[in-house]
Amino acid sequence: MSVLIPLVLVVGLFLVGMFGAGAGLQGVFGVAVPYLAVALFVGGLVYRVMSWAGVPVPFRIPTTCGQQRSLAWIRQDKLDNPSGLAGVVGRMALEVLFFRSLLRNTKTRLTPDGRVVYGTDLWLWAGALAMHWSLAVVLVRHLRLMTDPVPLFVVFAERVDGFFEVGLPVVFATSVVFGAALLFLLARRVLSAQLRYISLVGDYFALFLLLGIGTSGFWLRHVTRTDVAGIKELVLGLTHFTPVVPEAIHPLFYGHLFLVCVLLAYFPLSKLMHAPGVFLSPTRNLANNSRAVRHVNPWDHSVDVHSYEEYEDEFREKMVGAGLPVEKE
Repeated sequence: MSVLIPLVLVVGLFLVGMFGAGAGLQGVFGVAVPYLAVALFVGGLVYRVMSWAGVPVPFRIPTTCGQQRSLAWIRQDKLDNPSGLAGVVGRMALEVLFFRSLLRNTKTRLTPDGRVVYGTDLWLWAGALAMHWSLAVVLVRHLRLMTDPVPLFVVFAERVDGFFEVGLPVVFATSVVFGAALLFLLARRVLSAQLRYISLVGDYFALFLLLGIGTSGFWLRHVTRTDVAGIKELVLGLTHFTPVVPEAIHPLFYGHLFLVCVLLAYFPLSKLMHAPGVFLSPTRNLANNSRAVRHVNPWDHSVDVHSYEEYEDEFREKMVGAGLPVEKE
């Protein structure tokens, strides 16, 4: 049920957008819904980030996996145990761009003879890295629809992405890799009994939503041709706050756009917030310099202390009456 419910929900959302636009509601699904989705995305993102930024971090609590900086003749692990800004920046860059902690993630397996063995889950790291980098390139390519003239880096990304020159229109490599990586991550979660046991509806919903967006976008480009000029006119109108709804756009596009809007609105409420959250994680963005710098908790307010001597002076007679030992008779 945890798999079927999000699958049916994503298919239903796509059909709502497609048939809603086919019923003459292009203005709703092409203008009102995107603006609402962007407002929910920006508002939710700002709210979540500001709430995290306001959480007190009184002490240095970075995750450390190597030697801390100490004596000069002891070699420090500057990336796994950074003591300064440069080390933190390097560690964060490897984390954000190459998922270094996921690469070091280990999986546990029980051998037939009863031994517990550990190993690196390289397939998980490769699948996650392929999916995220492909998604980033796809987003860059879609800037073509939002800009006029098209920036040079977008043209360069398209040329590199379509260097195989397969088909007409050209099949982009990231479109294939993105779908394959999502299918792998979904299959891994469905086929593994351990992962299936701990997976929630939200875990599958995000995967099916991304799959639905990728599949419908690929279909619009290579199977059901739509008016690309009309789509660009619509998107440019939205970005310039002068919305125009062309008539020639295929209803399938509105199903695709509606799934994108659902993803934007759902993003601040979901685990997808790990994208901005990693930058606010004190276990990653802090330098481990506790030996070099004394950190004073700014939230440690002074309080009135009631010492034991004062406590005993106040309750001595009652303590003696109750048979409790006292330090002073």
